[in-house]
Amino acid sequence: MLDLPLLLISAVLVNNLVLAQFLGLCPFVGVTRRTDDALAMGVATAFVMALGAAISYSLYTWVLLPLDLAALRLILFIFVVASLVTVVELAIRHFSPELHRVLGIYLPLITTNCAVLGVVLIVLRDQLDFVRSVLYATAAAVGFTLVMTVFAGLRERLIEQRIPRPFRGAPIVLVTAGVLSLAFMGFQGIGR
Repeated sequence: MLDLPLLLISAVLVNNLVLAQFLGLCPFVGVTRRTDDALAMGVATAFVMALGAAISYSLYTWVLLPLDLAALRLILFIFVVASLVTVVELAIRHFSPELHRVLGIYLPLITTNCAVLGVVLIVLRDQLDFVRSVLYATAAAVGFTLVMTVFAGLRERLIEQRIPRPFRGAPIVLVTAGVLSLAFMGFQGIGR
């Protein structure tokens, strides 16, 4: 039980999907212009990530392995993620049309977000049990949302600054992402 807090802290801070494992960079760079949008996108992705890991783990462990169909795992995982994204998109469209309009094309892109599929594959690689799989996926989703929101806040602040012409646009975004990644490297010693 002592390893659960380390697993959670590791997923959120130390081995952050975006800044340490470089998964999910498209929404990180593309969506994170406003903190509200980044938080909403992070929460939607977090829901898909956590539920996708639980469903994929269950189907893999209790259906594919007993039937000796483990080779089909990637196809199954993509199908699970795509189905969950569809449900999330329909729910957001129904409950918050304004948020659906703001997120626009980025909602369906959760399906191709490599962080979502990456969590499922990391869970299998590390041979985590069901509870640890769900906790890891949830913590990884929290870390993903945290980084998206912090980066959006930084980008909002950059809009107000006078930036030299050669650094405007993509260059300053990449430099800021690199500095944020360096800041998260400070967590590397936790748990040793």
